[in-house]
Amino acid sequence: MNGTTQTTGTAAAARADELYREYGRGTAAVQALRGVSVAFAPGTFTAVMGPSGSGKTTLLHCLAGMDRPTRGTVRWGDTEVSGLPERRLAELRRSRVGFVFQAFNLMPAMTVAQNVELPGRLAGRRPDRRQVLDALARVGLAGRERHRPGQLSGGQQQRVAIARALVSGPEVLFADEPTGALDRSTGHEVLGLLRSGVDRDGRTCVMVTHDPVAAGYADRVLMLADGRVVDELERPTAAEVGERLSRLGG
Repeated sequence: MNGTTQTTGTAAAARADELYREYGRGTAAVQALRGVSVAFAPGTFTAVMGPSGSGKTTLLHCLAGMDRPTRGTVRWGDTEVSGLPERRLAELRRSRVGFVFQAFNLMPAMTVAQNVELPGRLAGRRPDRRQVLDALARVGLAGRERHRPGQLSGGQQQRVAIARALVSGPEVLFADEPTGALDRSTGHEVLGLLRSGVDRDGRTCVMVTHDPVAAGYADRVLMLADGRVVDELERPTAAEVGERLSRLGG
């Protein structure tokens, strides 16, 4: 496989072209990404998988504007973001993409509502209470806005993190192992929320996961190994994903 996947019939919501990411220099340099080209169509759900050290999280961070590629370009729609000044990139990131972390990354001293409002406040925007409450209602947390994270279960905390990522109405949602800290049942609920955002709202979702069952919620699965895209599956079953992943040593 040449490491290139394309969208068809529509502009990509996000894409990378000939993406390289190198850490360190000289003989100690590590090539995390090696010429990855990949595109994500609007309203699709993609899972990115691969063995440990394959480059999947690096790819996600570069796509989301949280890391800079050594070479190559990243675009959100028609906007190239990989070369933007940091301040402009941060502004675009807060308005156009959302990011969900495995560890939730909530502020324990803040209420649920304050956590959801935080990205807007950091961007200098006055919180829209209605938008915050609507985002919480959409993830099943209506009435919990005054609770603090420590008063919630792990699954509820991840729902807060998803609401925080969605409150600005991002075009693309990036998720890094969003069910990794959750039990199986709660993980299914969170995956259902991500899937529903794609099906109901037309959002694009790109998720890194190690779990073949989680990947089964996606429209396609990209397999990485040694910093390259080496396989792609369309609407696979969990069994098919597990079998392909085992071949890669994942």
